[in-house]
Amino acid sequence: MAVQLLMGNEAIGLGAINAGVSLVSGYPGTPSTEILETVAKNNPEGKIHVEWSVNEKAALEVAAGASYAGARTMVTMKQVGLNVASDPLMSLAYVGVKGGMVIVAADDPGPISSQTEQDTRHFGEFSKLPVFDPASPEEAYEMVGEAFAYSEEYGTPVLLRPTTRVCHGCAVVKVKEGRPVCKPEGFIKDTGRWVIFPRLSYQNHKKIEERNEKLSHVFSSCPFNRVEGCLKGNLKVRRGVAAGGISYAYVKEILSEDIPLLRVGTPFPFPEDLALEFLKGLDEVLVLEELDPVIERALLQMVGKYHLGVTVRGKLTHDTANAGENSVESVEKDLERFAPEALKEKNKALEDKEKALKLPVRPPVLCAGCPHRASFYAVKQAAKGRRAVFSGDIGCYTLGNAAPLDMVDTCLCMGADVTIAQGLHIIEEDTINFAFIGDSTFFASGITGIINAVYNQTDIILVVLDNSTTAMTGHQPHPGTGRTMMGEVVAKVSIEKVLEGIGVERILKADPLKLESAVEAVRQVLDERGVRAVIFKSPCIALAKPKTCYQVNEKTCISCRKCIRELGCPAIVACDGRISIEPSLCYGCGVCGEICKFGAIQEVDHE
Repeated sequence: MAVQLLMGNEAIGLGAINAGVSLVSGYPGTPSTEILETVAKNNPEGKIHVEWSVNEKAALEVAAGASYAGARTMVTMKQVGLNVASDPLMSLAYVGVKGGMVIVAADDPGPISSQTEQDTRHFGEFSKLPVFDPASPEEAYEMVGEAFAYSEEYGTPVLLRPTTRVCHGCAVVKVKEGRPVCKPEGFIKDTGRWVIFPRLSYQNHKKIEERNEKLSHVFSSCPFNRVEGCLKGNLKVRRGVAAGGISYAYVKEILSEDIPLLRVGTPFPFPEDLALEFLKGLDEVLVLEELDPVIERALLQMVGKYHLGVTVRGKLTHDTANAGENSVESVEKDLERFAPEALKEKNKALEDKEKALKLPVRPPVLCAGCPHRASFYAVKQAAKGRRAVFSGDIGCYTLGNAAPLDMVDTCLCMGADVTIAQGLHIIEEDTINFAFIGDSTFFASGITGIINAVYNQTDIILVVLDNSTTAMTGHQPHPGTGRTMMGEVVAKVSIEKVLEGIGVERILKADPLKLESAVEAVRQVLDERGVRAVIFKSPCIALAKPKTCYQVNEKTCISCRKCIRELGCPAIVACDGRISIEPSLCYGCGVCGEICKFGAIQEVDHE
């Protein structure tokens, strides 16, 4: 057993390796990305198959096939990725698995880097799958092994739901050395098990309900569920606290041992026997959890079922916040209102933190030299004076919504740029509709919408922002990069040839950093009909070192601020009325130099 300082995602990845996982598939998305990458980094002999699939649906289906053959598999994604995977997930819950399968769906309270704050615990109840909810990186490591064991014992996929602070927090973890040798039995044909039919689903539904009722009792004695502390005597109101996930860790920092604490590590099936033991003898309970009142509702249901005289407080009673992530500070305030006598001595460190100066807000922006800025600017110049709507998508290019570019009018979910543009055009035919999509998103979920537009003969302009990587989540490979997570060099899937193959007849390519030709490429397709595409191809700045940079010639610069007003590049700075370029940030894209009418921005050697 080795002791290592690990990020939560690293702990989950190593937990899967130490549990004998044979296949790990997924799609990158913060806060889950490093899980699969950890497995890839610790797979020197390539005995574990690791892949970034084109999307979460494909990842889950690949893992399902391997599990049918008896292999242990893990699938990784963020919470919105589970929406994409929900089609096979719901059916797989009825069909079941042979080899253990753990589906990691990392939730993002806040949200910090997501479209939604959805709570994966609901998916557990909805799909009738067991859910494990870790409170720390150490516990996440332990839960992975247990989840695989439960998955195989009960023939079901198991959901693991870490949240951002668990995924990206670091802790000292005891890691088992070595990897067990697991030889899958192989796929055994059995149409009565693996082919989903209505009659089979009906029979399996009954089995699932029986299994989950049994798991409720089993989970009541699971070490991840427990009652801590004890009730202090001679109290007028007998109070207790229930918590799950990272909120439990926050509670432990400040709660006195003179009050009972129910820790829920498996929110579904709910550990009813343990919870009943906890509720008896109490008058009030405060529930602390992220994001939805899952534990709170389960306790309320038990209060009604067993006719208990217990008041359950939490999100539904507005005793705790019903949106956003918790913190030690917020939990302390919630507990102080609920039961001030239950707190440990006031945490001076927290008091000092509250008095400290607030850090400045740093909204996310496109990097200096990002080719997406040039692409947006080229389209904006070409469409100037025209009635146009710019539908955006999920990725770095979502940041094109910020001033001064203001080039993202809609953003719903991955791949929706194309289909949203179609709907807008159907209702407003006199509007030019642009759909912006990145290269990774094109493969993940864009192709279907483009086929839909071609088939239904909708007039839209598809703008593919190809920077040769999945930039926002950490530069993972995708089908267009010619690399896999197994280290293999494979043939690149051509976006242009895919577009040709699905019927897009008008396709132009341009380098967005050559501004004049980029603007002209867009102008050529403005008044044409049908689906036409402009592919802006230029590598992400993280993939190549800058060869040159630019500086402002103070003698010729008249401080008109056009470079700032139109581009918003973070490398261009205005101070005391003077414009300058920060050399440590400049990547030499040259777009600012192209738009300066006075030739005041000039290329220099990069020092």
